[in-house]
Amino acid sequence: MDAPKQDMLTIQDASKLASDYLSKNVTTSNISYLIQYGRIRKFGENGNTLISKKELMAYYESLNGGRESSWRGQLGDDLNWALSFDQYKEAETTKHVHRLHPYKGKFIPQLVEYFLDDHTDKFKTETFFKKGDIVLDPFSGSGTTMVQANELGINAIGIDISAFNALIGNCKVTRYDYHDLQSEIFRISTALRTYLSDSHVLDFEDRLLKALYSFNNQHFPVPDYKYKLRQGLIDEKLYGQEKEQEFLPIFDGLVESYGIKLKQESNSTFLDKWFSQHIREEIEFVYSEIQKIKNQDTKNILSVALSRTIRSCRATTHADLATLLEPVTTTYYCSKHGKICKPLFSILKWWLTYSHDTLKRVMQFDKLRTASYQTCLTGDSRTINIIEELDNVNPALGELVSRQKVKGIFSSPPYVGLIDYHEQHAYAYDLFGFERRDDSEIGPLFRGQGREAKQSYIKGISDVLNNCKKFLAEDYDVFLVANDKYNMYHTIAENAGMRIVNQYKRPVLNRTEKDKGAYSETIFHLREKA
Repeated sequence: MDAPKQDMLTIQDASKLASDYLSKNVTTSNISYLIQYGRIRKFGENGNTLISKKELMAYYESLNGGRESSWRGQLGDDLNWALSFDQYKEAETTKHVHRLHPYKGKFIPQLVEYFLDDHTDKFKTETFFKKGDIVLDPFSGSGTTMVQANELGINAIGIDISAFNALIGNCKVTRYDYHDLQSEIFRISTALRTYLSDSHVLDFEDRLLKALYSFNNQHFPVPDYKYKLRQGLIDEKLYGQEKEQEFLPIFDGLVESYGIKLKQESNSTFLDKWFSQHIREEIEFVYSEIQKIKNQDTKNILSVALSRTIRSCRATTHADLATLLEPVTTTYYCSKHGKICKPLFSILKWWLTYSHDTLKRVMQFDKLRTASYQTCLTGDSRTINIIEELDNVNPALGELVSRQKVKGIFSSPPYVGLIDYHEQHAYAYDLFGFERRDDSEIGPLFRGQGREAKQSYIKGISDVLNNCKKFLAEDYDVFLVANDKYNMYHTIAENAGMRIVNQYKRPVLNRTEKDKGAYSETIFHLREKA
């Protein structure tokens, strides 16, 4: 049934209405996304795209107040919705260098900024850090705390057991020679294009993409197909399997015609198992070109860009990119995009995209950065001597720590039995040859969530705090972001000679996992035990 004419909105009008309703900028692209993915219907009038105002408002009402009420019912009335930061778009929560490389389990920069900056509100009634202070993140991960500290003029030290994590964090806060970086991106990209000029892989992909475009337009028309899915008018599993099998002979014919190698002969390493032969050869080629770079900072940042590239080129479905299941070497029905998709057979597209995006992002951050110090150390936070390590890599920051001590900690420790932090970047460890220290991780997935794992976790986090206390000022403030469903942090605080003085419970709205159910985490504020 068509919507009444008086209910119709143009995309531009819908953008304005949604922006006013949500009190944040909702672009025309955001509205087009809702149409494309079947959240709201598309109506046509004289070639113009129109949507229903009623459907649009129903959609946003279900997300806005409806979600908050539902989550409070599931998670409790002590949920601090202001700390959801739901007014920020994804582009803002992944701004500038924060999206240099994907990382599971990272917190958004707005959360860090909330506790580090000098504002107060009804929840945060006092300030804890000021310009010139030093903040420590003993579980640095991808370096979010360091980046936000830099923006605020606060010095920062990160520590991470993972050498690759430390590389990502340090690359985010490094100052670059942009002429050299641009020149090397151009040189490597030109070399890759030349390397591929004699290859049949790009011709194969071009033929395959054209075949997929025609097939998907016929069987998965946008946006009608996705709208019908959401209305329950199509059995997605049955229909998807049927069309997947229907397209497979076309794919197999092209593979045979072009002599494409879908698998490598060996699968003993991550790079062997999760990449086609053609992808693997291109990875090795670009890596060899990066090794020719003389400027170490340029070499490091382009290594991260290559790592980001190869992550996107793994032989997996789009829906399983965050959590790998089994290698996929043929075309398949993609539940994420609602059509037949394909694995990748060349890194060229993503290398060009990510290398230029990397340049753009570090230049954006350069306009915001301050003259403060930031360094991420590779080491075990339970035992590391921060000043000794800093004396080797950043003596000025080491001297500052010796003189004024660290004002506090802002960190998100690993959650017990949730992530294997080295394994999530296994491809990078294989390619770059970094030492893996999986056994030194605190609370890794491979140890599970049993009694022994929990006890080991409590001891590990307690040992980190006790070691870090050696470098903290007497009036320190410690903020730890955790989902403490096993009620371990009161024991951890006690073991470290600390007390929990406040707790901030926040909803986590945007998770990479497929589970989109109600989920919260707590920011524990700890001080020295009286």
